[in-house]
Amino acid sequence: MYSNPLEKRYASRQMTEIFTDEYKYRIWRRCWIALAESEKELGIHISSEQIKEMKDNIDNIDLSVMEKFEKELRHDLMAGVHCFAEKCPLAAPIIHLGATSCDITDNSELIQIYNALKIIRGRLLAVIKDLYSFANRHKKIVCLGYTHFQPAQPTTIGKRACIWLSDLILHLEEINRLIDGFRLKGVKGATGTQDSYLKLFNGDRKKVSELDKNFCKKLGFDDSYSIVGQTYPRIFDCKVLDVLKNICISAHKFASDFRLMQHLKMMDEPFEKKQIGSSAMAYKKNPMRSERICSLARFVMAQSIAADNTASQQWFERTLDDSAGRRIYISQSFMAVDAILIIFSNIISGAIVHEEVIKSLLNNELPFMSTETIIMESVKKGGNRQKLHEIIRKHSVLIAEKVKQGKKNKLLEALAKDPEIPFKLEELEEIINKTAFHGISIEQTIDFLKYVKKIINDNRDKIIDPCDLKV
Repeated sequence: MYSNPLEKRYASRQMTEIFTDEYKYRIWRRCWIALAESEKELGIHISSEQIKEMKDNIDNIDLSVMEKFEKELRHDLMAGVHCFAEKCPLAAPIIHLGATSCDITDNSELIQIYNALKIIRGRLLAVIKDLYSFANRHKKIVCLGYTHFQPAQPTTIGKRACIWLSDLILHLEEINRLIDGFRLKGVKGATGTQDSYLKLFNGDRKKVSELDKNFCKKLGFDDSYSIVGQTYPRIFDCKVLDVLKNICISAHKFASDFRLMQHLKMMDEPFEKKQIGSSAMAYKKNPMRSERICSLARFVMAQSIAADNTASQQWFERTLDDSAGRRIYISQSFMAVDAILIIFSNIISGAIVHEEVIKSLLNNELPFMSTETIIMESVKKGGNRQKLHEIIRKHSVLIAEKVKQGKKNKLLEALAKDPEIPFKLEELEEIINKTAFHGISIEQTIDFLKYVKKIINDNRDKIIDPCDLKV
């Protein structure tokens, strides 16, 4: 039988459980209990015994019975009503009283999304914590910078990690906004007019309003959407998928950067004692974890389009063509991002940094990096800036071609022999040695990490420590 790879191979048990049938049906029953309790408190004839019976059976879920009812009724929510009623014969007459299906399913789905967002936040904070440690350890390791993947002005390994960190903190802010402003759909009836509840309370509008507020509070939320059709606004799914997509974009950038650095032999992913890199080439240590991040990230980035299409196609108060798709792309996007962040932590916490290779790559390009400084120092000795620029340009182009042929970078030697350059080889080497080409990248990193440390300290209770990779 087919099993979803996201559940079997990648995502954590914490996340996959949120999207199991048992978890969903349990929330449905919480919603029915919250509705019945709220109606009872506002004067509807519902007994304490009926409420107790419902609470006693909240976990008494028989999936085979659910399947039997749904196959017969072709309606999952009504299958849930019948299944619950079968376990609660005393409460059966008042289960789902006044409600439409989406008063239960939509609030349930929102609770699932809320709990899944908290896990993603916890995972994201764990990556931020691990990246903080990595950047702090390597803040003074100067390395080549790259633009267009061509050697450019040097930076530091720590500064590069802070660029990844900065993106993740933006995503943390986005998730916090979603969680802090989270609300339920509430109980609004078939088209959002609350007509059924108005009739239930004999036209008492105040009680209808109190029912909605009390229902939400019993489920742990302070607010609901004031204006809806039959469903909560599907544009909210777009906001959720956008956050997940944006995390994937940044994770993909990190993983791509790491793959390039592993190619340059600057770093290695964790590689276990018996791990095999290739079935054919026994020597290989492929960046499979970074590649997995990229693969899963591209999957989620594609799902956000589905959410956009769903929101744009909701006719009037509701159409059911949102249902099947949302069952797939909401749960699977959360599971994929959960997996991505676990892998992200695994890579960065176990990354192996090869300082000698980093230094060698840097030293091989430093003569080119130093040419502007050499020009300025030569002008101080009476040279012509434009003339010197042309002389150094010609030497640089020639030496660069030789470097591409596998020869050593001897730009300084060539410049020292040119009569227009007023320095000996030893003096040119001294110019390079005494010149810092990485700007204030170390200071930038130190300052930024102070800010990151405060974020970590302020959120220590929300961090979810990463679990081991399944495969």
